[in-house]
Amino acid sequence: MTPNFALWPKAELHLHLEGAILPGTAAELAEKNGVDLGAKPEDLYSYADLSEFLAMYGRICQAVVTEEDFQRVTFEMLRECHASGARHVEFFISPHAHEGIPFATQFAGIRAGIAQARETIGLSALFAPGINREQGPEAAMAYLDACLAQRCDAMAGIGLDYNEAPFPPEPFAPVFARARAEGLQVSAHAGEGGPAAYVRGSIEALECQRIDHGYAVMDDPDLVARCRDAGILFTCCPTTTIYTTPWRDLTDPRHPIRRMHEAGLAVTINSDDPPFFSTTLAKEYEIAHRDLGFSLEALKGSVLTGLAKSWLPEAEKTRLAAEWSGEIDALIAGA
Repeated sequence: MTPNFALWPKAELHLHLEGAILPGTAAELAEKNGVDLGAKPEDLYSYADLSEFLAMYGRICQAVVTEEDFQRVTFEMLRECHASGARHVEFFISPHAHEGIPFATQFAGIRAGIAQARETIGLSALFAPGINREQGPEAAMAYLDACLAQRCDAMAGIGLDYNEAPFPPEPFAPVFARARAEGLQVSAHAGEGGPAAYVRGSIEALECQRIDHGYAVMDDPDLVARCRDAGILFTCCPTTTIYTTPWRDLTDPRHPIRRMHEAGLAVTINSDDPPFFSTTLAKEYEIAHRDLGFSLEALKGSVLTGLAKSWLPEAEKTRLAAEWSGEIDALIAGA
């Protein structure tokens, strides 16, 4: 019998705020703010590929306008994570995608949503603005400046996002060096739509210890060994691969997430853009167990690895690891 993974304590480390807006909320905000989404709520999240996904992502961003809107979508996202067992969430935001909305308005609403989640459901959260790599490194540096001007304790890092090819990571090295100098953590989307070289470049040029997706790493055995030895974290999202990669069969023994796990890479399971892909964090754990070959002990290890490599303070991670390990052991024993 498949365990109820919603009961497992866990961290969600690969989640996009704008991609986690519930369809009903998107429709309500669009009507309130006079935005035409171009589809009925039930059809909002239907697309054939990453380009169509990003187009709808952009339209939905335009529907989120006021500080209260940002608080609402942030809190609702975190509440959905909590329902799947998440105790800590680290999520990406795309403030540049909300054209004409001041970063100050956006950040204030996001901070309020995080505070609401902490106070009402006891969930902690940090966020990282994602850089649109398609706009180039000069725009990325200006974007980092704008985000730093609104920096708060909850802004823990930055990421590199949007269509990978033909936008390799190396030109963004000065941006990431500046971010690291400012004390920010760094991660990069790589190896989802781009080659293994983009994973390598994200590690070498950007000095990322966290790679979001990373599936193409399996095309480079030497890089696999290097990532395994260095403990590079890969935040994998099973259901997303059906839509954004050639790997449409999650039961395929050659699926890269399965192979990454079998190769000993540090892999965590995450939900990415849950309503866009009709999933939840708990469902992603079920898929990893049922379809991708993760044993319950392996999933426990994935949970604890994700916590250990999260951006929480070390003392907090140590305390939570002991609590979560005991809870998961009890759930496995009772399964």
